[in-house]
Formats: sequence, C-alpha cells, structure tokens
Amino acid sequence: MAKTCFHGVLVSIAVTSLLLLQAEAPSPPPPAVYIFGDSTLDVGTNNFIPECAARADFYFNGIDFPYSKPTGRFSNGLNTADQIVRLLGLKKSPPPFLYLVNDPSNFQKNILQGANFASGGSGILRDTGKAKRVIPLEEQIQQFSTIRSNITNMTGSEEATDKILSKAFILISIGSNDMFEYLLDLSKPMSLAEFNATLISTYEYHIKTLYELGARTFGILTVPPIGCTPFARAVFTGNNSCSEPAQAMAVQFYFDVASSLEQFSSTVQDMKYSVGNTFLMTSVLTGDKLAFGLKNIAAACCGNGTYGCNQTASFCSNRDEYLFWDQFHPTQRASELVALTLFGAAEPIMVPLNFSQLLGVNI
Repeated sequence: MAKTCFHGVLVSIAVTSLLLLQAEAPSPPPPAVYIFGDSTLDVGTNNFIPECAARADFYFNGIDFPYSKPTGRFSNGLNTADQIVRLLGLKKSPPPFLYLVNDPSNFQKNILQGANFASGGSGILRDTGKAKRVIPLEEQIQQFSTIRSNITNMTGSEEATDKILSKAFILISIGSNDMFEYLLDLSKPMSLAEFNATLISTYEYHIKTLYELGARTFGILTVPPIGCTPFARAVFTGNNSCSEPAQAMAVQFYFDVASSLEQFSSTVQDMKYSVGNTFLMTSVLTGDKLAFGLKNIAAACCGNGTYGCNQTASFCSNRDEYLFWDQFHPTQRASELVALTLFGAAEPIMVPLNFSQLLGVNI
C-alpha cells in the first residue's frame, strides 16, 4: 500500500513537471514578493553584514550563474528563491533588503516590488547562527516592519498599506539551522520535546507578527531531509548513512507547522497559505533519482561533508546530476525541481493548496 502511494506521488510530480515546462507564460505576478528564511533563499544578504562568517560570495559558488559570478547564493547558480519567482513571471529575484538600504535613491521604488530578508545560517530561534553574525527571523521581520512604515509614508495611510501588503506573497523557508545547532550541542540545555515545542511556538509567533503587519498570503517551505545531507552523513553517522534523529526532527517539524497554520488560519478570515512538505518531495525525488536526471544524491558536488565549497575545493563537472551542491545546499537543478513541485504537486506534498492555486498562476 505504501509503495503504491509513493509511486502515485512520484508520477504526479513527473507529470506536473512536464506540464509546467511546456506551459505558457504564467499570469501576472503578485504585486510584491517578500522572502524570509535561511541560506535556501538568501540571494546575497550576508554579503552586507560585516564580519559575517556564513557567506558564499566566492568561487566556486555561482559557477553556473551568468558570468560565473559568486553572488552570495549558496548554489552553483540560481537558488530556490530564484526558481520560485521565475515561475511567478518575475525576471529576477527581489534584492536583499540590506542592498536596498544602501541604495536610498531606489529604495522606495523597489520595496513595492518586494525584498529578500533571508540570511544564510539563520534560524527561527534568535540565538541560532548568532556566532556567525547572521540575521535571525525575528530581525528579518523587523526589517519588513521598516518596509511597511516606508510604504505608509508613501501612501499616506495605514489602510492603503494594508491593501498593498494583503496582495503580496510571503515566502518563508527556515528551521534547518535550529535543528543542526541543537544536534551539535552536546550540553543539550533542553530535551528534544522541549526544543520542538519552543521551535514551533516561536515560529507561530513570527507568523502571527507578519499577519499583524499586513501579510495575508503565505508560502511555507518546511525542513528537507537534513539527516541525508553530506554534512550529516559525515558528522553524525560517519558511514555515509542518513542520520535518523535529524530526519525525525524534520518530519516532526512539517506536521507541527501544518497543524499550526491550519489552526491559526481558522481564527482569521483573510489568510491564505500553502505548506510544502519539503521532506516528502525531496524523498520522492531521491527515491527514483534517475527519473529526474539525478545520479548522485549523497555527495557534495563542491567540497565534501566536512568542509564547504570554496576556491580550493574540487567540484564536479556534471552538476545537473547532483542533488547537493555543497555540504547542505541543493544544486541549481535540484532547486528547479523543488520549485516546479511547489507549484504543481497535490496533497500530501502541498497542503492545502500548491503555489499555483494559492497565487492564481495559470499553468
């Protein structure tokens, strides 16, 4: 029975991906896209943080980006944020908020189109990534509040700002770093149950804060199979097998987030959301890797499990055949497959809607 269900999901993704690739141009994009999270969506935020130790603005990152430019994306090319906004019809990703702050002449014009707050190494909990000088989700939301204030100054009224932001798309992908830091902390200041409860309650608080600031349409990516990353295979198991504790935490997070959003949305009238079961969709891709053009789903293309990608590391030439670009992050091709799935898959991968249904994108 389980095998039949898995096969059905796999066929659904394959057919969906083919239809998406053959589809006509999508309908007009939403008025703005605001992006929050960690390195899965960071398009260069950390480049603007002095002394930040979680950066990717060096080779061989960006080897497949135009002009082989390392932009700060933790990828060989486009990352998941780029792939998602491309399917929305945008020509390029909204720029980092910190970039816009450094460009006052264009700040007001750009913020109406969106901004990216995602910071590689950050987490749901405020202290996650603190040692690396990154921007946690709480501060990312404070930056969004700044944008709201600026929009209100432009429109002259809170009501007009509410109308603008109610049409925006809020994209969030975060949680992996919180889990990695918990697993790596030998002192374990709280039990696993306490940690999970703290993580989800903090996440709920952040979602409610975004709602209070005017956000109404949410696209949520949960935590992928972090126990099968090259890092986890090397550090947690040492025998190239996946780390079951890490896997279990990722699975639990999905169910907690889906339940939390269902409950919160039932208490308000105007909230729409879509939750992507990133763990399941990645498991499906790796479960029949050749069907999706993947040949290596365990090793890093650049570097390995114990050290990251840099200009002294070796890197593979067949990057589209790898799931992982480096210790943690997907290749450009893997990010594209994830984005296509987010827009086209049905339950149980996307709940209660996929991104196409959520945003009214015609495919």
